[in-house]
Amino acid sequence: MRAARALTAACARGRTAGRPGLGETVAAVPIKLRAVLEPAREQLIDTVAWVLIENGRILCARPRGKDVFFIPGGKREGGETDLQTLVREVAEELTVELTPESAAHVGTYEAAIADGHDTVVRMACYTADYRGVLTASSEIEALAWFGFGDRDLVPPVDQLLFDDLAAAGSLR
Repeated sequence: MRAARALTAACARGRTAGRPGLGETVAAVPIKLRAVLEPAREQLIDTVAWVLIENGRILCARPRGKDVFFIPGGKREGGETDLQTLVREVAEELTVELTPESAAHVGTYEAAIADGHDTVVRMACYTADYRGVLTASSEIEALAWFGFGDRDLVPPVDQLLFDDLAAAGSLR
């Protein structure tokens, strides 16, 4: 602990006292101690979402055990492309088959998650035609069609999409 205090004090003095700056000093410290001394790094959750709008409303899904609705989609696995992730996630959640050749990029949005952590969600959004009947899978507890007035019921990154869709006249 004494070494950590001494290192912290040296870092606080930084270059003004002729000593190395924080980055150079911390680099020489063992990894376990480095995690305590370095500022928290932003975590990124990389997701892909399917934008389905009918009659001015967007399809949203609430996963089992969650109290918030999301735009259908999910996290990338391994080396998946956006479209591979989208097709897989939508099939898993909504039991329909997307036609990848019809997919069109709507936009990519980034926002911090709502619980105050240093975690950012990146959501690449696509429209695409589908085959089948929209049905919630065992992963999904509820499906709902949201208008712009329901914006506060979705996470911050989804709200950015709602804003753009409303500005474009697609979401009422």
